[in-house]
Amino acid sequence: MMKDFAAIDFETANPRRSSICSVGVVIVRNGVITEKIYRLIRPEPEWYSFWNTRVHGLTAADTACSPVFSQVWAEIEPKIEGLPLAAHNSMFDEGCLRDAYRTYRMDYPDYMFHCTCRASRKVFGKSLPNHRLQTVAAHCGYDLTSHHHALADAEACAVIALRVFDDL
Repeated sequence: MMKDFAAIDFETANPRRSSICSVGVVIVRNGVITEKIYRLIRPEPEWYSFWNTRVHGLTAADTACSPVFSQVWAEIEPKIEGLPLAAHNSMFDEGCLRDAYRTYRMDYPDYMFHCTCRASRKVFGKSLPNHRLQTVAAHCGYDLTSHHHALADAEACAVIALRVFDDL
């Protein structure tokens, strides 16, 4: 049973995983959400794909004055130190984090990631039509009306994690 963790979600500006333009983090302690963090980030490389903007709605104008990843992560990292990370489709979010660390020449601390998508497949199986974030979130009682907003997605992931990791 996982009661202490940080749910995380990244949005990217373009197909490069290092191009994080927003991050949402929801910290859970003793099974209760204790903190929510949302930050806009000036991406690297600093350009926006039409397709990525179409998904999350962010543009270069939204992040032009935002801090870069290394500055934002310096604020987040101490708050999640020692916690496992949960993400829906964790391969994407872990890839973003690894690529951003590489881009900013930071030493990656080998975060432990847990995937709520894989866990939902094990727990809910074919009882759900699919295991997309919004589908699983709704099944767990979370209304994800702001899908692809990093904080809303991280909060949905936290709610799912509390349910699926409890059932595994």
